[in-house]
Amino acid sequence: MELTPAELTVLGLVIERPQHGYDLEQVIERRGVRQWTDIGFSSIYYLLAKLEKRGLLHVPAAPAAAKSRRVFHATAAGKEVAAREALALITTPRPAAHPLLVGLANLPLLPEREYAQALRARLAQIEARVAEVQAARRAQRPLPLPAREVFSYSLSLLEAERQWLAARVQATDDGQD
Repeated sequence: MELTPAELTVLGLVIERPQHGYDLEQVIERRGVRQWTDIGFSSIYYLLAKLEKRGLLHVPAAPAAAKSRRVFHATAAGKEVAAREALALITTPRPAAHPLLVGLANLPLLPEREYAQALRARLAQIEARVAEVQAARRAQRPLPLPAREVFSYSLSLLEAERQWLAARVQATDDGQD
């Protein structure tokens, strides 16, 4: 059984702690999950229902209350599938499409001056993003291990891009390659 990144993320958050849809939205928002996976607010209940239908989540003794207050719990099968999927994603590197690469592949369309300005603008945005992610991480201590690792990896990627951009900005300012 293969899960989409959004399904695995929601399932993982429920495994971390049984919750209802509104709780999930709060965690997703607080941790900046939408920066790295496609989970819209309106899709949370759809994903919960889909995972429940597949037997990966259940609602014990569901009250007659509104659907939004149904607290979802992971099933044993849900935990097994999530663990297997997470392990496969961690173990196996996969190519990731990155829009920046498409822009770089089309550099002949841009004057060098515009390219240099674009690099400087992106560098400023990346530096601001690093500060935002660091602030979000600090505001949520203590964090569970999955959230710590996501923040750590995200910051590492942002820092790598920041270093690359800084070097490219310097090279374009110096007129080098």
